[in-house]
Amino acid sequence: MTIPMVEMINVTKRFPGVIANDRVSLTINKSEIHALLGENGAGKSTLMSILTGLYRPDEGEIYLRGQKVDLRSPKDAVAHGIGMVHQHFKLIKSFTVAENITLGLRNTGVFFNKTEVEEQVGKFCQQYGMLIDPAAKVWQLSVGEQQRVEILKALFRGAEILILDEPTAVLTPQEARDLYRTLRLMAKQGKAIIVISHKLSEVLEGTDAITVLRGGQSVGQTRTERADEQLLTRMMVGKSVALSCAKSPATLGAKVLELENISCLNNRGQLAIRALSLDIHEGEILGIAGVAGNGQSELAETVAGLRELEAGKRLIKGIDLSAGSPKEFIEAGVSYVPEDRLGTGLVPGLDAVDNYLLKSYGQKGYFINWKAALEETQQVIQRFGIKIANVANPVRMLSGGNLQKLLLAREITADPRLIVVVYPMRGLDVGAMETVRQLLLKERAAGKAILLISEELDELFALSDRLAVLHRGELMGVVDPCMVSVEDVGLMMAGERMVTKHAV
Repeated sequence: MTIPMVEMINVTKRFPGVIANDRVSLTINKSEIHALLGENGAGKSTLMSILTGLYRPDEGEIYLRGQKVDLRSPKDAVAHGIGMVHQHFKLIKSFTVAENITLGLRNTGVFFNKTEVEEQVGKFCQQYGMLIDPAAKVWQLSVGEQQRVEILKALFRGAEILILDEPTAVLTPQEARDLYRTLRLMAKQGKAIIVISHKLSEVLEGTDAITVLRGGQSVGQTRTERADEQLLTRMMVGKSVALSCAKSPATLGAKVLELENISCLNNRGQLAIRALSLDIHEGEILGIAGVAGNGQSELAETVAGLRELEAGKRLIKGIDLSAGSPKEFIEAGVSYVPEDRLGTGLVPGLDAVDNYLLKSYGQKGYFINWKAALEETQQVIQRFGIKIANVANPVRMLSGGNLQKLLLAREITADPRLIVVVYPMRGLDVGAMETVRQLLLKERAAGKAILLISEELDELFALSDRLAVLHRGELMGVVDPCMVSVEDVGLMMAGERMVTKHAV
């Protein structure tokens, strides 16, 4: 009889006002890639936090390689060969990539040769096909690059049990396939891999077994070859959900955004956007495609008024805001949903009411009617289907998907002219994805202009009316997604300009 690598038996974890895990059992075998699925707030991250020693279970038992263990801290988990890449990064932003990856390793000592460590980390990055400058500071990296550092950090420690929370959320399809090839090699070496994911096609293609959680309970476990998307969707949400969206043809109005030959710098002082010109009309979704780190984040911040221009002009409804402040952009009707939910978008230590009011304090005068603010927040929470135990709790206690819905709720209810949305589906389950799609399409139908930045080509093809592709901060072309293939866009993402009749 094969002894499982991991056995969690009847694990229960309670937080104030909510049972995150209710007698959950999970079995992970050696040499297996095991997917953990469930809606946002289903208890997946909590269960894995218990396995990594971040939380202690209120009830239940954990066995590793047949031996009962008591994981009192992350240090205990690491000692047992458990590593986790979290959805919200655990990196020190003022440290370099190499310093973050080697931080805490026993063999580094008090003094170490920085050049040798960076060379060692550089070779390791090349080994796994994740090319990142080891000497770069983490704060200088895009969110996608930071996610890769987290993955590399776990791999560098040689964990026998590796847990990845949405590991491909910021990777291109090609990079995701490369990652799963790497995970498959690790599984063949005898490691157990646990992947928390919402990408059903990816899970069906790259894993061996699947466990589904719903409402904090285990719904069931199945071998991957016996499952399909409809089955997993029903297990996750308890009903069938549309896995694709249909949109009506765009009805274009006046220009809302005009960018004329703009250029801007990134956080390292290097040119991130080069002489780029774009426009967006009322009632239109303009999608932006590109591999992480090719200027998408800087473009979003520029359009939202958070990043200064080095050259060019930016206009909102014909008003020149080339030197405008973030406040002026908000007053001009620009809403911004950033990629960094718990850093730029929301304040982790504040509650839902404060975060909802964050951009409108200046409009409410010196005194705030907190009773009315609470009622308005509760109405928005109900309208957008946000799962929250108590509106008075800090928002850092929310799951990633519910954080995203709270952020979208605040920006959409501001009745903007232009909505800048960066990776809106990242970390969302299929039900929440459908909700967000419909929200964006509803805003489009209401005549709003939407700038949609994503690394999910399926998402961009489904929602965009026009699709612009960036490579190294330059515009490779603007195309009609109905007239080009994923392969065409992939070539543009790699640096090939679109000069055919399909350019628009």
